[in-house]
Amino acid sequence: MTVAADASSTVPDTDDRRRPAAGVLIATLGMVGVVVSLMQTLVIPIIPTLPDLLNTSASNASWVVTATLLAGAVATPISGRLGDMFGKRRVLFANLISLVAGSVVCATFSSLVPEIIGRSLQGAAVGAIPLGISIMRDELPAEKVGSAMAIMSATLGVGGALGLPLAAVIAQNADWHMLFWTAAGLGIVCAALVFVFVPESPVRTPARFDFGGALGLSIALLALLIPITKGADWGWASAPTLILFAVSLVVFLGWGAFELRQRSPLVDLRVSARPRVLFTNVASIAVGFALYGMSLTFPQLLMAPEQTGYGFGLTMVNAGLALAPTGFVMILLSPVSAKLSAARGPKITLALGSAVIAAGYLCAVVLMNSVWEIMLASMIVAAGVGLAYAAMPALIMGAVPITETAAANGLNSLMRSVGTSTSSAVMSVVLAHMTMQLGPHVFPSRDGFHTTFLIATAAALVAIVLTALIPMRKAPDAAATVGHA
Repeated sequence: MTVAADASSTVPDTDDRRRPAAGVLIATLGMVGVVVSLMQTLVIPIIPTLPDLLNTSASNASWVVTATLLAGAVATPISGRLGDMFGKRRVLFANLISLVAGSVVCATFSSLVPEIIGRSLQGAAVGAIPLGISIMRDELPAEKVGSAMAIMSATLGVGGALGLPLAAVIAQNADWHMLFWTAAGLGIVCAALVFVFVPESPVRTPARFDFGGALGLSIALLALLIPITKGADWGWASAPTLILFAVSLVVFLGWGAFELRQRSPLVDLRVSARPRVLFTNVASIAVGFALYGMSLTFPQLLMAPEQTGYGFGLTMVNAGLALAPTGFVMILLSPVSAKLSAARGPKITLALGSAVIAAGYLCAVVLMNSVWEIMLASMIVAAGVGLAYAAMPALIMGAVPITETAAANGLNSLMRSVGTSTSSAVMSVVLAHMTMQLGPHVFPSRDGFHTTFLIATAAALVAIVLTALIPMRKAPDAAATVGHA
């Protein structure tokens, strides 16, 4: 999917504004991406104790995690459209203010409802990543755009990888509220850096905001993602799950008909149906699915008791540190991905990244005998993710006009989120049903982990097939150039 451009859209042919140093802009936006994506794993170390901390049930406490995902899914495409219309820097700054406000709310209260509200505000900031990608395209010299966008795209995985050990150290050595005060501090620093170093893009799409389309898309996404994330708890055949899936289908159909009649729709479905955009977004779902298999299973594997016969009994901090190198691998491979895309095309890079992901999971199937083997498998998967994630913006932005880049990247990020949400549900069901008894406790079995790795491998192979279907002929109205000479 991508967003419609209005007839009055303007793309300046010349721009005499003073631009910031490329390195400063990349570093600033890269830091924003890492901090925003860090919110995904911020509360993982305290999940087991959340019911007691918030004086609620485990089922209710899980909404503290789910709310962030749902808010991000809804806000990302909307903030992208707003960025194209009213200024990417302005909306990026608003996203960071949302992160800070949500963090302060979570840090101030100790009850369920305020925590859900705060986590929702944190999740709404995820739209900063596709906005950052689009700002890079608008502001950087052409020779630096590819590597910069690759780095920014990879931060979606990097922040999650680095956030786990950081959050675990804070949770282990301080009051749990300090997690959110730290997040607020990081958000303030990022907002200040954006204010000082990031210029406002001159590329705008003047139009009336499609409130009906935004409302319809929000309802449809919530009705889809809530049962995906809560289906394992509610039961996949339960009435709430089936009703919400049905509501999602009906609303999506009605929303699509509504969008096709709008002069300036939130989502231009005709452009979204172009094979290059369509297959890239669907492949993004598969890659996002494969990525989350690592995030969900590898920490459990490392922390499982040694008595299981496969676990290593690591603490959350040590498990996080063991997996932290995956974040650095993603960052290091991002420029490589950009160079490969420039030489052979982003389609080849996306296919190669998906193949490396599959190879990493196959290694995990046979390399489960020591911590270093798990680290090796995780770094191979991360290398594939770094290659694949960095190629996606190049594919998308080569098929859409420059006035639509923020929204187009936002919707691509949404597709990745749909993939990770679905992966979370599928992997959780597999690990919950393939178990072993160890005294009074139940743990996933070795076969359960093998099954999740093979499912993730299958998702990566699906991504390769979908990538092969992406045509590389540039769309007629796509921007002729990327970046500035």
